[in-house]
Amino acid sequence: MGTELVFIAAFICATAMVFGIRYMSNKEKMAMIERGIDPGIKRPRTSSPTPFLSLKFGLLMIGLGLGLIVALFTVKGANIATREAPAIYFGFIGMFGGIGLVVSYVIEKKWLDQQK
Repeated sequence: MGTELVFIAAFICATAMVFGIRYMSNKEKMAMIERGIDPGIKRPRTSSPTPFLSLKFGLLMIGLGLGLIVALFTVKGANIATREAPAIYFGFIGMFGGIGLVVSYVIEKKWLDQQK
């Protein structure tokens, strides 16, 4: 009976969070309208390309993949116990994902400095 309650509680919390966010967003827009500020409701969203976002996610995925490969070779090569293997996998995934994001930052910073 305990697992059913967990799923029900998670669903209720997620639903409450979505409705809470929508409520606060509506409240914020109404306050902007009262003050005479355009809340940007009529403004169409342009779908402009975002190369830096693509670069960031691409390097993050490459980093996660490299982290998984390195963790696999580490676990298999060092004959690590199966209980300790998930910690190594998560550690390498986080580490190489972070390295991917840092590389993305360096590339973006270098490009922005060249534009000045």
